[in-house]
Amino acid sequence: MTGFSFGRWLRWCVVVGISCLLLAGCAVNPSGGKTLRVATEPAFPPFEFQGQGGELQGFSIDLMNAVGTAANLKVNFQSLPFDGIIPALQSKTVDAAISSITITEERAKTIAFSRPYFKAGLAIAIRTDNQNITNFDSLKNKKIAVQIGTTGATKAKSIPGVQIRSFDSAPLALQELVNGNVDAVINDAPVTLYAINTGNLKEIKVVQQLLTEEFYGIATAKNSPDLALINDGLDKILKNGTYSQIYQKWFKAEPPSLPTTSPFENQSNVGVSGRSTSISVILQAVPTLLQGALVTLQLTILSVVFGLIGGSLIGIIRLSHIAPLRWLARAYVDFFRGTPLLVQIFMIYFGLPAIVQELGSTFTFDRLVAGVIALSLNSAAYIAEVVRAGIQSIEAGQGEAAQSLGLSPVQTMRYVIFPQAFRRMIPPLGNEFISLLKDTSLVAVIGFEELFRKGQLIVADNYRAFEIYAGVALIYLCLTLLSSQAFSRLEIWMNPVKR
Repeated sequence: MTGFSFGRWLRWCVVVGISCLLLAGCAVNPSGGKTLRVATEPAFPPFEFQGQGGELQGFSIDLMNAVGTAANLKVNFQSLPFDGIIPALQSKTVDAAISSITITEERAKTIAFSRPYFKAGLAIAIRTDNQNITNFDSLKNKKIAVQIGTTGATKAKSIPGVQIRSFDSAPLALQELVNGNVDAVINDAPVTLYAINTGNLKEIKVVQQLLTEEFYGIATAKNSPDLALINDGLDKILKNGTYSQIYQKWFKAEPPSLPTTSPFENQSNVGVSGRSTSISVILQAVPTLLQGALVTLQLTILSVVFGLIGGSLIGIIRLSHIAPLRWLARAYVDFFRGTPLLVQIFMIYFGLPAIVQELGSTFTFDRLVAGVIALSLNSAAYIAEVVRAGIQSIEAGQGEAAQSLGLSPVQTMRYVIFPQAFRRMIPPLGNEFISLLKDTSLVAVIGFEELFRKGQLIVADNYRAFEIYAGVALIYLCLTLLSSQAFSRLEIWMNPVKR
């Protein structure tokens, strides 16, 4: 018995040992180098974008892979929104970032840059039928679209009387110009020219004047040990001709000469004594955030009012004895509840004007109108189900009693059924109001400066993501708590017993 137990124990030890060796072998990078987590936003062709199969493509992607090979690094790309890349580097959730990030003095105080890998500049894009904008000075008092957190956004702020619309990506800003909602776009020249030359953007041209001379760099956190490896890899591919091959592949031209060091390489990090405290950062942002909160409330109230009207009608139609009407109402509810609100916003604001313009008509959407329409249509689908359930919860005897008194079906619904049902609808309607209050943050994608977008714009300037978004969250929390209390009071007031 003892021998059998020892043999079984020995076999178990051998199995465990082999398993540990296999796991250890799998954990080791076969190339012998470390894995580098690299952030990028794949919405900036020809530098970073997704191919038809979903794989990452572009000049920056090819370059980073070549740098990884030269520096014996395994590159693992992670997609992030552009305005979230620097906070991710600061928190060290990624090791590096390559997303056509322009090397600027302000950014160099927060993060570290490699030697420049691309020479670029800002350009003005306008519609081909626009004869009024010929240079930077002629942008005065115009509507300008920019990508949030970019040097183009910073440049636009210096224009007197300008109205700036900020978008999450360059393609959205250019689509805003195509739809005729802005007069111009300030964006990186290579990206705009690529979109025009590939035929993806029609009736757009670039004013033949570069506003700036800029350089892109690979970004890392301050004092990152990976920066030296990245620079070493860049040096190697610049010397062995790999860089030239990648450049010619994407731009059909010889690459220009590049500086050997970052223009702001000696910028020191903002020290502890120079950084504002978290409380002071939040307090400084509160006035701007409260302006956004007012816009959020405006959007919510308008959308709930229209959604309540539309949802009530659709909910009643859902109970109709006319089958086609009932089917149409069901199709409406299924569509708006079964598709993401974000997609609906894009379809209404960007999609509808583009379709109408292709048919030869001129049509544009005001951002407030588009936001309210999208939120109202979506809210109406949910409210319709609340109304339907509320009406069906009233006992059938109530309707029969009303009919016995000589009331018509409309009078029965108006004076007997709906008042009782509405009291039961208040709690779910309160939930829908609070959900809609938070969903207004999605309207930020069309450049609407509500509470969440105001926070994004502040973070794009000071890179204090945690403090600003904590302030945004607190304001949302206050708004939802106040809304919850208001609906609780309304529920008590509408209840004859509790009142």
